[in-house]
Amino acid sequence: MRKILLLLTTLLFSTTLFSQIFEPIKWKSSVKEESENVYTLHFEAILEKGWHIYSQQEVETDDIAPTATEFTFYNEDKKYELIGKTTEPEGIQKFDKVFEMDIKYFEDKVVFVQKVRRLDPSLEVIKAEVFFGVCDDEKCLAPDIVEFTLNLSGKEISNSEKFEIPNDLLNTKEDVSGFLEETSKKGKEGDKRGLWATFILAFLSGFAALLTPCVFPMIPMTVSFFTKQSKTRAAGIRNAIIYGIFIIVIYVGLGSVVTAIFGADALNALSTNVWFNLIFFALLIVFGLSFLGAFEIMLPNSWANKVDRQADKGGLIGIFFMALALAIVSFSCTGPIVGTILVEAASKGGIAPIIGMLGFSLAIAIPFALFAMFPGWMNSLPKSGGWLNTVKAFLGFLELAFAFKFLSNADLVLQLGLLQREVFLAIWIAIFGVLGLYLLGKIKLPHDSPIEQISVGRLSLALLTLAFTIYLIPGMWGAPLKLISGFPPPQTYSESPRGFGGSGNQLSNSELPEGAKYGEHDIVSFTDYEAGLAYAKKVNKPVLIDFTGYACVNCRKMEEYVWSEPAVLKTLKNDIVLISLYVDYKKELPESEQYVSKTTGKKIKTIGNKWSDFQITRYKANAQPYYVLIDHQESNLSTPIGYTPDENEYLKWLKKGINNFSKR
Repeated sequence: MRKILLLLTTLLFSTTLFSQIFEPIKWKSSVKEESENVYTLHFEAILEKGWHIYSQQEVETDDIAPTATEFTFYNEDKKYELIGKTTEPEGIQKFDKVFEMDIKYFEDKVVFVQKVRRLDPSLEVIKAEVFFGVCDDEKCLAPDIVEFTLNLSGKEISNSEKFEIPNDLLNTKEDVSGFLEETSKKGKEGDKRGLWATFILAFLSGFAALLTPCVFPMIPMTVSFFTKQSKTRAAGIRNAIIYGIFIIVIYVGLGSVVTAIFGADALNALSTNVWFNLIFFALLIVFGLSFLGAFEIMLPNSWANKVDRQADKGGLIGIFFMALALAIVSFSCTGPIVGTILVEAASKGGIAPIIGMLGFSLAIAIPFALFAMFPGWMNSLPKSGGWLNTVKAFLGFLELAFAFKFLSNADLVLQLGLLQREVFLAIWIAIFGVLGLYLLGKIKLPHDSPIEQISVGRLSLALLTLAFTIYLIPGMWGAPLKLISGFPPPQTYSESPRGFGGSGNQLSNSELPEGAKYGEHDIVSFTDYEAGLAYAKKVNKPVLIDFTGYACVNCRKMEEYVWSEPAVLKTLKNDIVLISLYVDYKKELPESEQYVSKTTGKKIKTIGNKWSDFQITRYKANAQPYYVLIDHQESNLSTPIGYTPDENEYLKWLKKGINNFSKR
C-alpha cells in the first residue's frame, strides 16, 4: 500500500496534492490445456502489501458478512461445461470479532482455478467475470467486477481489468501534510503494539507462575545448588547468568517448535477453529480445576529423575539440566499458563508465540538468576506457606473464566445461541463473585490452611475482585462494559440486543422522518442522499455523509468503539443529520436508473454502485469508511477523513465542521 501511495505521489503530482483513489489489486488470467478438450482456467489476483481479498466461502447469515469472491462463467450456448467448482488455496482463517464469525482471506497473491471441458469444437473463447471486495487494516473498497476473455487456443486477449485512475481524479487539492509518513508507519506500529502487548502479558504471567507452590519453593533449592557448585563468587555469578539464559532458551525453544511445526498462518487458523476452541475450553476447565485442588497434573516422575541425574554432572550440561528440571517439576503450575499464552499468541500469528515465551521465561529466569547471584537476598523473601496455595487458586479461577472465552468463540461461529452475552456475563459474575468470597476466607478449598486473619494485600485483592463483579452486573441489562470489551459476546448476540427494557427514549416509527431509520446506537440515519439532505435543510443542521459498507470491518469498528463514546454519540444524535451510503448494497437499481459512469466508464447497476460512483466522482476517494461534513449547498465544512480510531480526534473533527456550519 505504501508503495502505491509513494508511486502515485512521485509520478503524478510532484506537489503536495494527493488522490485517495486506491488500486491495490490487479487481475491476470491464463489457460492451460490438460488433455484433449479439457482446460484449466487460472485467475490470479496480485495485491499490494497490507491488502486482502476474501475467499469464495459463502456465509449463511442474515447479518453483515465479508464480500465473498464470486466467479461467473457465461455459457448460454452450452458449448462447454464446468468440471467441479472453482478452487482456491488454503488461505488465512481467523475468527473476526467485528463480523462475529470465521472468515477466510488471501494476501499478496492468490490463484483461483476452474477446470472446463469443451463440448463444441468450434468454441475458441470463454468469457467470465469475478465479483470481489478488497480491504486492508483501515479501510475497504466498494465491491468490484472484473471481466475476463480467455482464448482456448492460447492466443493473448486483453482482459478488462479494474478501472484506471482517471486523469480528472488526480487534481484534488487536499493537503496531505504528514499523511504519507503516517500511512507508512501504521502497519509496522500496529504489529509492534501487538507483539509488545503479547510480551507484557506473558511477562506478568511469568511472575504469577513464579508465585505458585510448584515454582516458589524451588528458589532456595536453586540457591543451594549454586552455592555448593561454585567455588568462587565470580563463578557463582557466571553460573547464575548461564542458568537464567538456559531457562529462556528452553521456553523460547518451545515457542519456536510450536511455530515451526504448525507454521505462522496455520497456527493462526488453528486458533480460530471451532473444534480447537472447544478442545481448549475443555483443557482450561481441567487446568482450572487442577489449580483449585481437584487433582494434580504432573509429567512422569521418571522424566524428572533422569533430568536430576544429568544435573548432578555439573558444568554447563549440569546447569542446563537444572533449568530443564525446573521446567519439568513446575509443569503442574506453569503448564496451564504456558498453554494459555501460546494459544493467545497463536491468534496473532507470526513470531508471537516466540515473543510470548520470551516474556514468560524472562519473568521466571530473572528472579532465579538474581537470587543465585546474591544468596543473601533470600532472607528478604517471604516464607513458603498457605499464601502460595491462594495464588494457585486465584489463577485457577482466572483459568475457568478465560475458558469460557474459547467456548464463546465456538458458539459465535456456530451461532447456536448457547452462550449469549447475558449467559456469559452470568458465568463470569458467578466465578469472580466466588473468587471474592474465597479471598475473604468465606470459602475454603482442599489444600488451604486454616486462616486466622486476612492480610491487607489479600483484603485489597478481594475488594478489587468484588468491585469488578459489581461492575459486570449492569452488563446483564445492556451496559457496554468497555473494560472487558472483546471478551463477552457483542451486544447484538444477546437475548436483548438493544438492552433490557427496549428502546429507551426512541421515537416511534411513525415519528421518524420520512426515509429515515434507526442505525447504530439508535442514531437516526438516512440511506438515501436526497432524502437526508432535504431533512437537513428542514431542521437546519449540517450533514454527515458516511460512506460505509456492510462488509467493511473498520466501519464497524468506528461505529462500535468511536461512535459509542458519550460525547461523540451525543453530537451524532443531536447536532448533525447522518446519511449512511452503503457502497456494497447489492440491490439493483430500476432499469431506467442504471447508467454508465462518466468517471470510471463502468456500468452502474446497483445502489452500492451508485454510491461508490458518487464518492469517486465528487470526493475523489474510493475507500471506506469515509466521512464528509457538508452544508446545505453541498460544500465541505472540513477536510473529509477516513478511519479515525481516536475518539477525541474524531470529535474534534466533528465539532470543527459544525462550528463552520454555524458561521455560514
